[in-house]
Amino acid sequence: MGQSSSTKRVLLSSIKMAIATFSSRILGLVREQAIAAVFGASGVTDAFTIAYRIPNMLRDLFAEGAFSSAFVPTFTGVKIKNEKLAKGLLWSMAVLLTLITGSLSLAIVIYAQEIVMALTNEVFNSDVERLNMTVGLVRIMAPFLVLISLAALFMGTLNTLKVFFVPSFAPALFNIAMIGCIFILPDHLKVWGHHPVYSLGIGVMLGGFVQMIVQVPLLIKKGYGPQGPFKLISTDSKTVLNRIGIGTIGIAATQINVIVTTILATGTVVGAVSWLTFAFRLFQFPVGILSVSIAGSNLVHFSEAWKNTEKEKAIGYLSTSYFLSFLTIVPAMALLFALAKESVHLVFERGAFDMNDTSMTYTALKYYLIGLPSYGLYKIFAPTFFTLDKPKIPVKISVFAILCNIVFCMYFTPKYGFWVLALGTSLSMILNSGIQAVCLKRLLEIPWSFFFKLRILKIIIAGVLTYVATLQASEYLFNYSDPFYRKAFMFCLSGALGALCYSVALIILGEGKELKKVIKRK
Repeated sequence: MGQSSSTKRVLLSSIKMAIATFSSRILGLVREQAIAAVFGASGVTDAFTIAYRIPNMLRDLFAEGAFSSAFVPTFTGVKIKNEKLAKGLLWSMAVLLTLITGSLSLAIVIYAQEIVMALTNEVFNSDVERLNMTVGLVRIMAPFLVLISLAALFMGTLNTLKVFFVPSFAPALFNIAMIGCIFILPDHLKVWGHHPVYSLGIGVMLGGFVQMIVQVPLLIKKGYGPQGPFKLISTDSKTVLNRIGIGTIGIAATQINVIVTTILATGTVVGAVSWLTFAFRLFQFPVGILSVSIAGSNLVHFSEAWKNTEKEKAIGYLSTSYFLSFLTIVPAMALLFALAKESVHLVFERGAFDMNDTSMTYTALKYYLIGLPSYGLYKIFAPTFFTLDKPKIPVKISVFAILCNIVFCMYFTPKYGFWVLALGTSLSMILNSGIQAVCLKRLLEIPWSFFFKLRILKIIIAGVLTYVATLQASEYLFNYSDPFYRKAFMFCLSGALGALCYSVALIILGEGKELKKVIKRK
């Protein structure tokens, strides 16, 4: 397959996912705006943030990267050989996931208080009401793990069947459900004698159910509705579970990192957990829309080519994904870096979220953004090792990078404050993706020129020019004291001028052809 053909396939499926994910991320921002406006960056918000992290820790294993990376290549290989067995594998995994995650959810409900105590410190726990609120939220949200795990299973299956839009749009429905609960339930909860913050936990549960159930009709339409042969423990299901087991080590290291950083954040100042969360939400916006879409598309196409023993074709897909990641993430980084404070101000500063919250969130966001390109590459590289039947490699790399991050954060956070946690995340991701690139070079027998291309240097130069142009435009156009709609217009205008600068720079540097392809496909 030629480079042009692989580019077209990856690009088309990436764009379908990106459009759907964009809707989800916009609604995700609206959800965060609603939380910030109703509850602010307060102890109450910290309670929800910490409680939500507990099912999210296990979600990373059963519903995100580790599970998708383990399931998609295995399912693709089975489907190529025998479609009937692939259908049986899907629903056998659905039953297994329900049993495993259901048991874990029950354990979380029973030991909620002990888990919360382990995740926080005496500063946070000194407020008994806040502690009890956090425990209550944990118990409400525990079954979310079952729902979101099944949603991820269905999404991976549909992506393999070349259905990208609806599965990627499903998280948008999760956000809609949460937003509705934030605005509708608090007054009712007060009347019923409960704290309004429980509306967030109810919203998470309702959203998880909607995100899962909306994909089932598509599976049925594709002929993959519930059916046998059911064999809970088969060679293929063992392969998936073994790979998940290997991924558990990496996830465990990641969650130890989350626990340590949460404890460090709660030990700095009230609101730090929320500032970091709001900043990370903005940071994840381009990652979710661009990198995750490209990575999801790459996993499907790379796995299919590799399982068909078409090595050059598979490497072509990886090369395309690598280039597209830089082509899209670099300008996103430049624009968001130049407009970081303005973004926080416009998105969050209202209601209980004040100017100090904006300043603190902006500080965290700057340090998160340093690792944005590496985070995008990590999303592409990590699943590739599972397709190559080398799942232990990314796990070992992640463990090493995370240990480095923990040491860095434990040493510097007490001295300099909560923003060190954001910087540590970025530095560990740079280290992680860098080591992964070295390992992929050896496994795929590709030259260093695969990674260090003149085209990538051109993109970086265009990105720097975009940052400078956008920063100058925003300083001239944006005024914090202006009415909201004028500020929003000037913000968009500054971003548009920066995007225009990026396009012009790429054309001058001779990369206009690829840029035109992206624009045309959109």
